[in-house]
Amino acid sequence: MRFLQILRKVATCTQNRRRVSPISGNGSFFSHQIHSQSLHPASFGIAFDIDGVILRGDTPIGGSPQALKRLYDDSGALRIPYVFLTNGGGVPESKRATELSKLLGVPILPSQVIQGHSPFKHLVNRFENELIIAVGKGEPVIVMSEYGFKNVLSIDEYASYFKHIDPLGQYKNWTNQQAGYERSSSREVDRKNDPCSQRVQAVFIVSDSVDWSRDIQVLCDILSTGGLPGREISSQPPLYFANDDLSYLGLFPTERLGMGAFRIALESIYNRIYPNALEYTSYGKPNPSVFKNAENVLLQLPSTINHRVNEQHPFKTLYMIGDNPSVDINGARQAGQPWFSILTRSGVFKGKDNHPLYPADLVVDTVEEAVDYILSKETFQPHHST
Repeated sequence: MRFLQILRKVATCTQNRRRVSPISGNGSFFSHQIHSQSLHPASFGIAFDIDGVILRGDTPIGGSPQALKRLYDDSGALRIPYVFLTNGGGVPESKRATELSKLLGVPILPSQVIQGHSPFKHLVNRFENELIIAVGKGEPVIVMSEYGFKNVLSIDEYASYFKHIDPLGQYKNWTNQQAGYERSSSREVDRKNDPCSQRVQAVFIVSDSVDWSRDIQVLCDILSTGGLPGREISSQPPLYFANDDLSYLGLFPTERLGMGAFRIALESIYNRIYPNALEYTSYGKPNPSVFKNAENVLLQLPSTINHRVNEQHPFKTLYMIGDNPSVDINGARQAGQPWFSILTRSGVFKGKDNHPLYPADLVVDTVEEAVDYILSKETFQPHHST
């Protein structure tokens, strides 16, 4: 915990350099798809964090399956619009929606899944045909390719083209195997130019780095040379982070270091070696633009409840249910009206009372309690078939 406290102090000191930027599967399970047309727009919506609120690893927690089922009618139609608003990622939204549907027992659309890297899709027009590098666990290349980027390499594959770029590479057989698998794919057959001679135009940290030592080394090489490792010092290509989470709660009893910690490590090393300070753009919660985007997505979702809606302010209330005060609650507070924050004790937050720095509008033990509160407050009556 002392280490995390030190990282938090460093994160505060470096904040002045941070720039913040504004299918489902087939089969019988999806026979009850969400209705394509709504009878009336809802006057409220819900945004759920995933890790520590809905799931712990791949295990539902806090009565999440029962809570989510209450947001549908008996036919499987969505009664109350909701989204999953997570800083996590590493897989396409369509795949994540399918996984969540199976784990939670409700039909979830890809549009209901907003991940930390989802805003990257808005940069396609700028980098569509340029060489970009995707970093992180999971399927970062597939994520970026589905967004429309046509010339993407994972950092694993990219590093494999440069002999000795990772001085510890000989001790990492698992990395060599992964890079070899990717290079044997059909994507490489269509690549006419040697990546070593192509200038990297941008780097995207899609999900948590798997190999910090290798990734920091290669990123320093790319970013300090204008995208041509091994060459002279040059202007830095753009660098984008899907989120800036310092820590998160995984399956281990205490918090684990997140993408924000990796960013601090990279920035600290880069700034000690090179003359110009590292420049980057971070997305994800608590960025208020993420919450505004979630509101726009919620507006597009169908619902079958009948509420009178003010055209100037479509939602009377938007509920953010999260377990991380500095990310979920802080983000909802920054976003302002109509956001109402609910903090659960099922993840990062374990306090008896409210959080002292980022107090939520409501503190509960589980997501099921949060949904109970919302439905009671909104005087929503469960639907029953006749």
